[in-house]
Amino acid sequence: MVANPTPLSLRLPPLAEELISAEARRTHRSRGAVVVALAVEALKARMFPGIAFRGDDYERRPWLIGTAFDIWQVVEGWQDFGSIERMVAETDLEEPQVRLGLAYYERFGEEIDQAIADNRQPLTALRSAFPTVDVIEYDA
Repeated sequence: MVANPTPLSLRLPPLAEELISAEARRTHRSRGAVVVALAVEALKARMFPGIAFRGDDYERRPWLIGTAFDIWQVVEGWQDFGSIERMVAETDLEEPQVRLGLAYYERFGEEIDQAIADNRQPLTALRSAFPTVDVIEYDA
């Protein structure tokens, strides 16, 4: 069960008010929702220097700066390789990058697990969700 949010009152300087209001209009969200989303992203990025966020407003996701990889991809790779050492040996990622992704995962595992689960949906589920998309099967 999610607890009710704690109310917070703040005074915004004119520039912040202007930028937040513009973002709220652009994304069709309340100013409060914009402030919360930005605050959470900024705090996570401060907790884990080297991680930033990208993607559409409805699906922002953490990624590893300096790479093409979202954090869920780093974690999925680590799970598939079975060790940091093997992953580093067989990819272009460096050990500190993998460890950063795993540290983020340790703190925010639920969101990463969900992204991995979404990626590993069976083909039948994808065909059901996207019936007009042609799926090309190939042998690995």
